[in-house]
Order: sequence, then C-alpha cells, then structure tokens
Amino acid sequence: MPGGTFSVIYAALYPEKIRNLITRVTPIDFHVTDGLLNVWSRHMNVDKMVDTMGIMPGEFRNLGFLMLKSFQLLVDKYVGFMDNLDDPATGVDFVLMEKWIFDSPAQAGEAYRKFIEDLYQENKLVKGEPDIGGRRVDLRRITLPLLNVYATEDHLVPPASSIPLNDPVGSEDKTLYGFPGGHIGIYVSSRSRKEPSSMVSG
Repeated sequence: MPGGTFSVIYAALYPEKIRNLITRVTPIDFHVTDGLLNVWSRHMNVDKMVDTMGIMPGEFRNLGFLMLKSFQLLVDKYVGFMDNLDDPATGVDFVLMEKWIFDSPAQAGEAYRKFIEDLYQENKLVKGEPDIGGRRVDLRRITLPLLNVYATEDHLVPPASSIPLNDPVGSEDKTLYGFPGGHIGIYVSSRSRKEPSSMVSG
C-alpha cells in the first residue's frame, strides 16, 4: 500500500505535526483509467481475499505488479541482463534491484481491505470522505508547503492519479514536479540523480 497516500492522510488529520510535505508517485485519484492497477482494483473481491488469507502476502502483490507489464518484466529485462553479462557492475546492480523489488512485506488484512474499498473502489480520498478512527480526512486541511513529484511514464501510479493532490489542498506554496521516467526510475535510475525535471507551479 502506498506510503505516500498514508502520509497525505496523516497530514490532513494532523497538519500541526508536519512542517513540509513531499510526495513521490503518490496515488490520490484512484478512479483514473490510465493505469490497469486502478481498473483491476475496482473489480477486486477484496472481502473474499482477506477473509480467505487473513494477512495479504507480499508475493500476491508482486504477481499483480508483474502482470501489469508481463512481457517487459518477465522476459525483456532478463534478456537485457543477459546482454550485459560481461559487465560485472551491471550484474551486481541488477541482482540488488531484483532483491529490493521482490522484498515485499505482507500487509495486514483489514488495513488492506479498507485501503482497497475506500480508495480504489469508492475513491473517497479526493471526495473528502475517508473516516479514520472517527475523523474525516479532508485534504483542505493541508496548508503546509507541498512538493508533489510524479513520474511521467509511471504505469503503477499514472500522472493523472498523482497530479490531483494539488487541487484540493489548502496550501498556497505547492509545486508539481514532473520526472521524465517510470515508477522505479524515480528512485534509483541514473537519470534521477543527474537529469533535471521540468517544474510546473501549482
């Protein structure tokens, strides 16, 4: 489950405890149709899954992510790895990346159920409707400086899902930062360390 979304929810509930908010590839509008993950999740029988498994295994989520781009993630990247076997550094980087990507912890079943139902299926966050412990999550309560970073080629969290955060928040100091790359590349690619991204003031 996206930590950025949890951070946004926390900032809306406890704005007095946070000085600045930076989000990266954070889903906010879950009913956009740009990404398969949003479409699939709206039709997911999360009650049956949680009632059956209890704790949602990380392997289940990994399988879902692989299915989003099955050829590229199950075939193409390994062909690329074989093409670079003569470069030890590339091999080490590849193995470390694979370990990081597939090291997915299990998710608490009831938290997973609420996240899927309230956000992916009912899109409550942009409507100002989520209820956490009897408190309504209202994004207008976020008035602190906001930097909202999205990846222009993100297949997991498409830009159309992240960008809407800047509209409902009450912040006067808010910026959109478009990174020219994908969901993982925004964290670990060489481009993320050296190539400037275009910035659009919100």
